[in-house]
Amino acid sequence: MKSTVAENIDAYIAAFPANVQAALETVRAAVKRAAPEAREAIKYAMPTFVLNGNLVHFAAFKKHISLYPAPTGDPVFDKLLAPYETSGKGTVQFPLDKPMPVEVIEKIVEYRVRREREKVKG
Repeated sequence: MKSTVAENIDAYIAAFPANVQAALETVRAAVKRAAPEAREAIKYAMPTFVLNGNLVHFAAFKKHISLYPAPTGDPVFDKLLAPYETSGKGTVQFPLDKPMPVEVIEKIVEYRVRREREKVKG
């Protein structure tokens, strides 16, 4: 990962090799489709989408792209995320040597959008 904080998502993505850039752009596009009203930002030195607060973050690492937060403890998501490394803190890792699971990413983001809207209503 780069040592300085990117000023925007374009700059963040540009700092990586072409194969990683392609994976990051795939994740970015999936998030945009699932949450078109969310705005882009850099938070915690990571690409972030914001909707009534931080919606999701994603970041590139040597062998994977991480997405935060992913739903944990939900049987539907536990099954969807079973093929991937996850953590109890809601991180899911998508390996760079496999296609990015666009449908899984979109489902996670749609879930996060629902949760954020529930917070606003509550």
